[in-house]
Amino acid sequence: MSFTKSLFAAGLSAGLLLAAQAQAAFPERPVTLVVPFAAGGSTDVVARVIAEKMSEDLGQQVIVQNVAGAGGSLGAGNVARAEPDGYTILMGTVATHALNPLILKNKPYDAEADFAPVSLLVLVPNVLVVNPELPAKSVEELLALLKAEPDKWSYASSGNGTPLHLSGELFKSMADVTMEHIPYKGSGPALNDLLGNQVSVMFDNLPSSSAHIKAGTLRALAVTTAERAPSFPDIPTMAEAGLPGYETYTWNALFAPKDTPKEVVDRLNAAAVKAMADPGVAERMKEFSATIVASTPDELATHVKAEVAKWTPVVKDANVQMD
Repeated sequence: MSFTKSLFAAGLSAGLLLAAQAQAAFPERPVTLVVPFAAGGSTDVVARVIAEKMSEDLGQQVIVQNVAGAGGSLGAGNVARAEPDGYTILMGTVATHALNPLILKNKPYDAEADFAPVSLLVLVPNVLVVNPELPAKSVEELLALLKAEPDKWSYASSGNGTPLHLSGELFKSMADVTMEHIPYKGSGPALNDLLGNQVSVMFDNLPSSSAHIKAGTLRALAVTTAERAPSFPDIPTMAEAGLPGYETYTWNALFAPKDTPKEVVDRLNAAAVKAMADPGVAERMKEFSATIVASTPDELATHVKAEVAKWTPVVKDANVQMD
């Protein structure tokens, strides 16, 4: 081998070694986990619990940064445009990766093409709740009431185009019933009017309604997941209650920007999966009936495609579109 070729080979080997060492060193500084909603909600809680445990495994702090706005699209868009080095990642949801891409006229990102999936973390049930004064003690009785008086009843949600709004639209479509949708600016105001009997029906995240269900100030008719919620084993699933095939839930998942190196994605995935296996984390998730999934990147990619396929006809039939 000539001197020039030997020098080139040595340089190439050294370069590959340095690249491998740099990759193996990830992370060398703190990682920012963007939560695209305000602090205090279930997505924020999941993020802070997992960030603490991932920090221990990665040897660098995982810092939660709340970037609220545009139904989650502002924060998600920021991550989509971030440097693909693993130091800025997203806590994605059904809103950021299934609903907003279908609903928004101006799309700030491509939910599938602009992200590298890391791991599906948890599924959180929604729940169908009613004011106790409503003369319906089951889903079957509610459906009978809605069919008998189709123009009388309405349901609340946390806002137009939200997962809870579309949970109601899916219910209406599958059950072939009519209810007027009343959007609010968040679950809090909607729950206040439901408690005050200004509106009779609501789809809500189970964690935010759980205290009212326990107190008897709201009546839970069904959870929306395929399995009963561990924290409320007496509440039937929607399928058990008379609407087979109905299933909705809120989910949380980690995403990195597209083109993030596979080795970095795998390192983040390993830290996330390890965090979700921690007994303390499992106990926290159980508090609001979250089912731990902790998937592979490929499983998360498949999940996102399935969610988009499920919600596309619902959004189209409800004619939901936002600027």
